[in-house]
Amino acid sequence: MAGSFDLFVVFAEMRTGSNLLEDYLNQINGVTCHGEAFNPNFIGYPNRDDILGITHRQREDNPDRLLRAIREKTDGLGGFRYFHDHDPRVLAPILSDPRCAKIILTRNPLDSYISLKIARATDQWKLTNVKNRKEAQAHFDLPEFERHLGRTQSFQLEVMRALQVTGQSAFYIGYDDLHDTEVLSGLAHWLGAQANPDVFQANLKPQNPQPLSDKVVNYSQMEVALRALDRFDLTRTPNFEPRRGPVVPSYVACARHPLLYLPIRSGPEDRVTAWMAELDGAGTERVTNFNQKSLRGWLQDNPGHQRFTVLRHPLERAHAAFCDKILNTGPGSFAKIRQQLARFHGLDLPEDANDPGYGPSAHKAAFEGFLRFLRANLNGQTSIRVDAHWASQVACLQGMSEFCLPDRLLREDDLPDALPQIAAQLGVTAPPEFNSAPDANTRRLSQIYDQSLDQLCRDAYPRDYTMFGFSDFRMPA
Repeated sequence: MAGSFDLFVVFAEMRTGSNLLEDYLNQINGVTCHGEAFNPNFIGYPNRDDILGITHRQREDNPDRLLRAIREKTDGLGGFRYFHDHDPRVLAPILSDPRCAKIILTRNPLDSYISLKIARATDQWKLTNVKNRKEAQAHFDLPEFERHLGRTQSFQLEVMRALQVTGQSAFYIGYDDLHDTEVLSGLAHWLGAQANPDVFQANLKPQNPQPLSDKVVNYSQMEVALRALDRFDLTRTPNFEPRRGPVVPSYVACARHPLLYLPIRSGPEDRVTAWMAELDGAGTERVTNFNQKSLRGWLQDNPGHQRFTVLRHPLERAHAAFCDKILNTGPGSFAKIRQQLARFHGLDLPEDANDPGYGPSAHKAAFEGFLRFLRANLNGQTSIRVDAHWASQVACLQGMSEFCLPDRLLREDDLPDALPQIAAQLGVTAPPEFNSAPDANTRRLSQIYDQSLDQLCRDAYPRDYTMFGFSDFRMPA
């Protein structure tokens, strides 16, 4: 392992024992930890002017300069402690650098929260002499603790994912391990140094060694409040959908107005783009076939632009995808997927969608089979791709966010009022009306609808129902 690293970082949070771990690291021959080198409020430690000749001002102007100094000018292996709110400009470079050793220090988040509350109350952040210890009790606040827990977990997940995608490993050490000299010796060896367990001497003392019941003034209330926390994330909706990118070529802009539509497939695209054409007036062509470069240029050339997308009820959207891409055998349909659905998923599909023998009961049975397929498909249980026409709307929006998000998230039922309001904000005094009449697919759905279809759709799209608050489908008047 010797020579594998030329820099190290300790990922930690306040009150996780990072001061003690730093103290131990500095007891390893050839290892130096430079404190909170990228804390926005100071450099290294409070009341310090510089690290290795790099001042606070110089670090603010160019954090990479300090990073290079720690790597190149430290006598031996240099490193620092990094918390979630430290300079974000250095996070990506250190996470992607396999020559930077990652040490991840963790502590029970409730313990760290209570310790943080006491430290703020006493203004005592380190203790070297027990005679100087200050006492205080913490008041537990559930919303405050949930924010603390959320920040901690979010940062840990960010670090973990970065290590996964770059194929790196880290040295994980818990707060309770800080008194295990054999673990500390193993850490030294992992860093490429040597340290006998006997060399580690704790100069810092635990500040609040008593049980939580003695440290929390409203301990009984805390016990009750914590019962409401979903410790095992039981309410989480599992997600096995593949990540989606932004489908920029599908975006549509008005020719005469700074308005951009980011469609979600199998939504009311034709009616929305027809309204945009009417807004521009006769003889104009909408702007289409963007790539990321040309769209970026359009955004820069149209200050004050409006971007929007439209959410459709999952049942109506799934039915539109089924009719347009599976039931239909004409141009634009998915012939190969249609064959697979018939062969492997039991869908009884007619050769011709307009076959008189294919009535409402047959259509309902085929659509029910498609909804069951969607549940398996979105859970990664089929060999068929998750197409944009039936991917969850949550996944579609997440894909959009990789380039640009819509300013407005409109619901299809609200378009008759919402679109004219957008046009009015763009200075159009008499915007056209939006055609809200049910299309052929929706009228066909009305012939077969019952609540059993809603339940099958909920099973397929639990995230869309949860995140967007969809209720059972209601047929348009």
